[in-house]
Amino acid sequence: MRASILAAGVAIGLLTAPAWAQAPAETLMPIRGTIVTFADNVLTLKPKSGRDETIAMAPNFKVSKLVKRKLGDIKSGDFVASTGMRHPDGTIHAVEIRIFPEALRGGGEGQFPWDLSPNSVMTNATVTGIAGAPKGKTFTVQYKGTTSTYIVDPSTPIFAQERGDASLLKPKTYVVVLASRHPDGSLTGAYVTATANGVRPRM
Repeated sequence: MRASILAAGVAIGLLTAPAWAQAPAETLMPIRGTIVTFADNVLTLKPKSGRDETIAMAPNFKVSKLVKRKLGDIKSGDFVASTGMRHPDGTIHAVEIRIFPEALRGGGEGQFPWDLSPNSVMTNATVTGIAGAPKGKTFTVQYKGTTSTYIVDPSTPIFAQERGDASLLKPKTYVVVLASRHPDGSLTGAYVTATANGVRPRM
């Protein structure tokens, strides 16, 4: 789980580089919720359950947003992040795919457990093959010499990940923040994916 979150942080960092301050790998975690306030680089979120979270954002924190894409926009050679549910036969049913820009190629490459639901995984990899399927397509992806097959149906959300800015961080906006929790319980964040133009982040 920690490895997967670190991978996501590396990927977002590459998208918004030149350089990000990175929290210790062992404490990175996703904080998902709706913005209550954002002022003086402090972000307060209301999660789906539990008490509000207050996150001190790093001075050089970056914001990304998602743009809707279609199944046909995915091409062999694209570097993508795919969240999916692993099936007993080894295939993975995609529940979300993000197409990364060239600047992000190779960031966080690998396959890791993810926290959306039991048996969910995150794969950052290069698409090496696309084939038709009875109800959609299958994608073969490769990472570090290993291949994996994703089943993608027409209902699978597909996005391109792009740069955003702090103007997106308005009250009632849903965001996902990668943050580090310190021994005293406080949080420091550096990476934010924000809802923009009605497109809400999930991963």
